[in-house]
Amino acid sequence: MFVEHTLETAPQASRKAMEAVVRHPGQLPETVSAVARLAESPELLTGFLHVSGVFERSTLEPVAREVVILTVAVRNDCHVCVVMHTNKLRALGGADGEQLVAALTDQHPLPVERLEGVRRFTLAVLAGAGAVDDDELRRFFAHGFTKRHALEVVLGVGVYTMSTYANRLTGAGLGI
Repeated sequence: MFVEHTLETAPQASRKAMEAVVRHPGQLPETVSAVARLAESPELLTGFLHVSGVFERSTLEPVAREVVILTVAVRNDCHVCVVMHTNKLRALGGADGEQLVAALTDQHPLPVERLEGVRRFTLAVLAGAGAVDDDELRRFFAHGFTKRHALEVVLGVGVYTMSTYANRLTGAGLGI
């Protein structure tokens, strides 16, 4: 039902965002496919790209951000997001990268305690629609995270819930 737009077929308001993604070095075909489908709505595409960029600049370390993203992607069964962020986590995770990916995709506890704290907190945010009890917050803080980090997890959950829902709705990445 949803088409993969090209620069020629996309709504005019989506073309600048599409061009930026296509020009970005190292983009995976899955990324381009998702963007091509999300281009149907310039507001969604540009909104997602902007807010995901804000999340990338948050104070959560890069591996923790990928744990948030993959936790949301696996929970929401977004194939294209899992593929894209699995590759990114493997690159960022160093020696633990493969174990982190396996645990996240199998929905098992992570081998790194601090990152398991992020995964648990992300799941608590999702399960409670943001209503996380004080004990869960204390467990998150015990791993060295702050109130700011807790709110940044909410930011990540929000932007990647939008992404996973939109990718599933449009069928992005189903052909990969």
